[in-house]
Amino acid sequence: MLKTILVFFSTIILSCGSTKKQTQNTSTEETTSTEETVDPQKLIEEGYMLGTIVYSDKEGDCPYTIQMPGDKMEFYYLDPINLEEKFKVDGQKVWIKFNGLRRMNRCDKATPAEIVDIKKGG
Repeated sequence: MLKTILVFFSTIILSCGSTKKQTQNTSTEETTSTEETVDPQKLIEEGYMLGTIVYSDKEGDCPYTIQMPGDKMEFYYLDPINLEEKFKVDGQKVWIKFNGLRRMNRCDKATPAEIVDIKKGG
């Protein structure tokens, strides 16, 4: 009799715990879908910069660079060593976080960079 009561209460406690997890998963999925809207101010606060993908087929140029706004210069170019295929669209605006790399340049006009995170811009 004691074992039956113990099994009954264990089942109730475990089923309550699984319901809670399902609710949490649903709220997480809803949050993810709302995060797709881009808030430029929030991205800037998080360290993202807005750039533009530039394609070039000229000799000595990297095929894809990212044109970034500059302080003293009008703009500068990054040579992203790990740019995903889905972002290789000429003229596409992107929000990026990047690390500069200390390595030899692959092209004349751009500085090597590793993309830490990238999002489509607007």
